[in-house]
Amino acid sequence: MMTVTRSTQTMKKILLVDDDPELRQLLATYLGRHGFDTLLLPDTRQLDAFLERYQPQLMVLDLMLPGEDGLAACRRLRARGETRPIIMLTARDETVDRVIGLETGADDYVGKPFDPRELVARIEAVLRRGARPPAAPDPAGGVTRFGNWLFDRASRQLSKDGQVVGLTSGEFALLNALVANANRPMKRERLLELTRGETTEAFDRAIDVQIHRLRRLIEADHAHPRYLQTVWGIGYVFVPDAAGDCPA
Repeated sequence: MMTVTRSTQTMKKILLVDDDPELRQLLATYLGRHGFDTLLLPDTRQLDAFLERYQPQLMVLDLMLPGEDGLAACRRLRARGETRPIIMLTARDETVDRVIGLETGADDYVGKPFDPRELVARIEAVLRRGARPPAAPDPAGGVTRFGNWLFDRASRQLSKDGQVVGLTSGEFALLNALVANANRPMKRERLLELTRGETTEAFDRAIDVQIHRLRRLIEADHAHPRYLQTVWGIGYVFVPDAAGDCPA
């Protein structure tokens, strides 16, 4: 019988930051069996150096860390334009903690205690989200203009007056789904399907949080949105300028 050893060259690289050494080793072993090369850190002191040196495809951050906690780290990374997917681990699996994590820019969350199979499913779902439409670049998507904004669906770029603005994979997927269905009200359930794929236990509030983040980014007055409008009892709709929803 021949044993085939999976080369780390073909494995997807994951960075796990958690201060529990037993959990780190357990997850590293389990993730390794499922095709992930897992880098381990006990806190965020070397986080930036690891990101630059090893270029992981996804980060798993514990919420409760010594020093800089996971929320602060996530907020800092997103503020500087880091777009790599982030999954947050939290021992407090309450809706408010999920919402706070998503508001700081996390792509998903897993509440402790959890089955390692769930984490693998979440990781694979988040990575798929960035590898299939509408989260993937759309060569035929063209460029949509609205106000001072340009949304290039082919290059996955949002810019204002020539300045590119960083979007997380989840934010891009949601804006892409809404723009692709301009003037068509979209139910939250449908937006969840398009932007979160097969992620288990997704909840409607996740879409509300992402809309809130996009409004604060795009709208001149996020309390009275012009482009990302609420359709009461249904969900949301992207309303383009009269002559703006066309290729540049």
